[in-house]
Amino acid sequence: MFIIKLLSDFLKILRAGQAPGQVAGGFALGSIVGLSPTLTLQGLAIWLIILILDVNLSAAILAFTFFSLVAYVFDPIFHSLGYLLLVDVEALKGLWTTLYNAPIAPLTRFNNTVVLGSLSVALLFFFPLYWGIKKLYIAYRDHLHTKIEQWKIYKIVSKSVIVQWYLKIRDWGIVA
Repeated sequence: MFIIKLLSDFLKILRAGQAPGQVAGGFALGSIVGLSPTLTLQGLAIWLIILILDVNLSAAILAFTFFSLVAYVFDPIFHSLGYLLLVDVEALKGLWTTLYNAPIAPLTRFNNTVVLGSLSVALLFFFPLYWGIKKLYIAYRDHLHTKIEQWKIYKIVSKSVIVQWYLKIRDWGIVA
C-alpha cells in the first residue's frame, strides 16, 4: 500500500503544473537529505535551502522518503567510501584534522564514515538526478500524460465510484 501511495504522490507531482526546474530541484535536494543522515548540520542546512528556494516541497518530501528507504541498503557502500576518504586518502588528512578542530564542523558528523560516504554520493548524484527528473517531467507533460489518459485501465479507474467519491471529498477540502 505504501508503494502505491508513493507512486500516486509522484504522479500528482507530475500533474501539478509547476516549472520543471522547481520539481527537479525539490527532488534532487530531497535526495541529498534522504541519502545522508538528517540529524546533522548539513541535513538541517539542506532542509533550510529547500524551504527558502522556490522548489517543489512535495517532490523534496517524496525524494526524502524514497532515498531514506534506499540508503539503508547502500550503507555498506557508503561506509567503504567514507572510510576511503577519511583514512586512505593521505591528501585529505590535514583537512579532516582542521575540520575536527573547528568549532562548528564536528556538528556535520563528517568523521562518521557512513555520513561522509553518503553525503559524497548524494552530492555526486545531485546534478544527474536533477537533469534526469527535469527531462522525465518534461517528457511526461509533453507526451506521456495524454497517452496514459487513453489507457483503458486509467479510464476504468478514474470513472470508478471510489475515485469519484474521493474527488468529491477532496473538492470539499476534507482530504488533500
